[in-house]
Amino acid sequence: MQSIPNQNQAAPTPPPVADFSRQSRHTADNIPPGFPSVPNARAAAWIRWCTDMCRPDRVVLLDGTPRQRAQLLEQGVAEGVFIRLNQSLLPGCYLHRSNPNDVARSEQNTYICTPARDMAGPTNNWLDSRSAYETLRKLFDGCMAGRTLYIVPFVMGPIGSPLTRVGIQLTDSLYAAASMGVMTRMGDIAWEVLGQSDDFTHCLHSIGDCDPDRRYICHFPLDNTIWSFGSGYGGNALLGKKCMALRIAGFQGFAQGWMAEHMLISGVQIDHEKTYVAAAFPSACGKTNFAMLIPPDDYKRAGWRVSTVGDDIAWMWVDHATGRLRAINPEAGYFGVLPGTSPATNPNAMAAMARDTIYTNAALLPDGDVWWEGKTAHPPAHCVDWLGQPWTPGCGRKAAHPNSRFTAPMRNNPALDPAAEDPAGVEISAIIFGGRRSSAVPLVYQAFNWMHGVYVGATLGSETTAAASGKIGVVRRDPMAMLPFIGYNIRDYFLHWFRMRTAMTDCPRIFHVNWFRKNSGGGFMWPGFGENIRILEWIIHRCRGRAYAMETLLGWMPRPEDINLKGLALSPADFAAAQKVNVEEFKAEILAEEELFIKLAGDLPKEIIFIRELLISRL
Repeated sequence: MQSIPNQNQAAPTPPPVADFSRQSRHTADNIPPGFPSVPNARAAAWIRWCTDMCRPDRVVLLDGTPRQRAQLLEQGVAEGVFIRLNQSLLPGCYLHRSNPNDVARSEQNTYICTPARDMAGPTNNWLDSRSAYETLRKLFDGCMAGRTLYIVPFVMGPIGSPLTRVGIQLTDSLYAAASMGVMTRMGDIAWEVLGQSDDFTHCLHSIGDCDPDRRYICHFPLDNTIWSFGSGYGGNALLGKKCMALRIAGFQGFAQGWMAEHMLISGVQIDHEKTYVAAAFPSACGKTNFAMLIPPDDYKRAGWRVSTVGDDIAWMWVDHATGRLRAINPEAGYFGVLPGTSPATNPNAMAAMARDTIYTNAALLPDGDVWWEGKTAHPPAHCVDWLGQPWTPGCGRKAAHPNSRFTAPMRNNPALDPAAEDPAGVEISAIIFGGRRSSAVPLVYQAFNWMHGVYVGATLGSETTAAASGKIGVVRRDPMAMLPFIGYNIRDYFLHWFRMRTAMTDCPRIFHVNWFRKNSGGGFMWPGFGENIRILEWIIHRCRGRAYAMETLLGWMPRPEDINLKGLALSPADFAAAQKVNVEEFKAEILAEEELFIKLAGDLPKEIIFIRELLISRL
């Protein structure tokens, strides 16, 4: 098993405010009869304290068995939480409709709660820990009366990995409980991993009344605690995902010398040689498609294969023996975007969601199948839309919500990498950043070095999508595709990236891609999807010292002759146009980056300032 730097370094000691959330002051009157036995004493006391506060009518401990899962899903059908789909077409699949005001991550309601504002930094919403607990306790007080509290013990990461973490989520959402069974290694295995340790993430969640004005997704990094109230949407309610695996784990990685990043991990095999890459794209920018990429036929015949370790989150550390970066995928499932996913664009995702999947806010067809925009070339004649209303083409509404999702087990993926459950992780040769940009940014370039690559990631911009609430199509700076998920001061986050370089003797090469650049007619300049293997080929050959690149203003770039364009309806001149850097456009890009730098004010690391000045001088 690989080791991580400073693994035994103690995390910062929680302040006395930690007891404000976890003290065991339960009373027998508020504990429902038949309260389940929990094998960890510290967890049992905390669960009883939360039960006393929330006062549910019933408490159910999830064990992770298929039998119990089947019972939960049937209960969900009876309660109207789930709609059973056609089991001949989609065995084990169900449809869930969320509250119309609760269809995306609520970044405006997401808080980092610490004793001092500086710990949260300028890019996070901040609440003082003590006042946050006071506010939340009033909301949680009696909030589960008449409901069932589900105890969801879970593991993030392959069993036996040095980075594996245990969490316990308490929730009154049957949807969240069932989804956590897909997204994590959930059930009795968590107690086996935890033993009698008190090192677990305390996750408390209630849908509450789903009032946006009473919605809080609060992270207490010093307490290893997450309290979420008022939302049932995935990113706000599946607390093992963005909340624990990025915001809390990111803070732990900063304290202990490893990284939690919003990155896919893919393996690219050419004959007997395999290379692993990590890539960071903002949500709904093709991350799942890239993680499950299927090469064109001519590449397949040449022996190329792409496999998926993970499609969303990477936990990474430096292997002392080699000085190289290694990574695991902490998740056990996929929470992917439906619109635009089809047998043509992502057949592996279609196969992954063909069984044992929970669909959220998709349209329901008369035969019990589901549909979303982009699934088929032609829309159905009629269906029931995501709001439960009759829908026909031309009615002026979307049949599926633009952020409709699927929650599917990763074991269903035909291209699942054999190392996906390897506790030793995989060695990362390249880190790829990318966003959705219709102009200015070229198709692909390589950073000059790690420090320059950190700057490239720090200034990443992407046009907003429906994955987050707010306006769509506005360019937003999203450093490392992590802006909504950095659980501590962004200044320290950037410094941590620079610090990680000092621990590596051979660091991954860093690249930037933009599959979404458009021409003057509004058409995409690059075909994307499976054809992205052609860009990936150049990236891999660069990592292995086999590909040429020319030095440009932005970094190292391929010439048209360095990319295999055979079989594409794309000329060398077309490729050159997709790569063109207009100096005046990029000057405007530099000015637009000021939005982020102004937020950082005097906290901007000096390394980023130096690299920015070098870029300006080249322009």
